[in-house]
Amino acid sequence: MADSVFRREESESRGTRVGANTYNLVIGLVLAWGFLINWIMVRKIPYSSIANINQWVFYIGYFAACFLGMALFTKSRNPFVSFIGYNFVVVPFGLIVNLVVYQYDKTLVVEAMRVTGLVTVVMMFLGSMFPGFFRKIARALTVSLVIVIIVELVEVFIFKVHHGVIDWLVALIFCGYVGVDWGRANSIPKTIDNAVDSAASLYMDIINLFLRILRLMGGGRR
Repeated sequence: MADSVFRREESESRGTRVGANTYNLVIGLVLAWGFLINWIMVRKIPYSSIANINQWVFYIGYFAACFLGMALFTKSRNPFVSFIGYNFVVVPFGLIVNLVVYQYDKTLVVEAMRVTGLVTVVMMFLGSMFPGFFRKIARALTVSLVIVIIVELVEVFIFKVHHGVIDWLVALIFCGYVGVDWGRANSIPKTIDNAVDSAASLYMDIINLFLRILRLMGGGRR
């Protein structure tokens, strides 16, 4: 996710360097902001107001906002502009989260959030401990994700079925991505802009992981 963020060299000037603690704190705060916005959206925006949007309009707007957001935070050297781009990703993701969590019991949603949090912490730890391993599997993860998404689209739109193994595969892939992106985040110059950009990439990993974990835990208990 947003690989160009993690290809920055030490020679690239993207702002004043900060200490590791400050850098990681900014990543945490930016992630927390995104999750807070999503929580507010789920609480305050009625499911029906999203579900009633024309499907084509919704998806065109969703992808347009996400691509605009990713372009902003990957290309900008200004942390404020990068943060604006991050929010262009957070809001459409929040609409998807709203549509999904509405289908499940609140207790199950909380359980899925807890599991996602624990898995994320573990994968970040592993990403810090074995950055070399995660760098090696990054390309394989990308290829696997593309293949799985194509298979899932064919299943859903052509055969009108969905196999649970797809959710397991996607969840495992995004577990890997959390480790990859956390390891990468700590291998690039520690600046505020890079912290915001890294948080944006991690946010997308974690939200996708949460949605799949929720689906796996939900099973037939909707």
